[in-house]
Amino acid sequence: MTSAGRDARAARQGVWSIALLGLVVAEAYHSFMDLQFTAVFRQVSEGYIGFVEELPGANTQGATLEEARANLQEAVAMILDANRELARQATGKGPVIREPLKVSA
Repeated sequence: MTSAGRDARAARQGVWSIALLGLVVAEAYHSFMDLQFTAVFRQVSEGYIGFVEELPGANTQGATLEEARANLQEAVAMILDANRELARQATGKGPVIREPLKVSA
């Protein structure tokens, strides 16, 4: 498997590490996280629309409330994956520190 293939597989699994002189200096903590957001749904003439209050851009629609819920879960997962990839690209090749951040709001 090529290095790019290993990186892509690791990204799908949510595992990131950075090697410096053969030593792993950071490893991601977000392999599996349970996150809780506030979903807001409204019935419209075409079915339901929904969005997540805490995550701009996470919105969807569905013919039924159940479909809108499922679509919103998928949208949130896609946004989080995309944000992780953008962060990985932005940090470059040097060592970085990744750590859990707990927020009470």
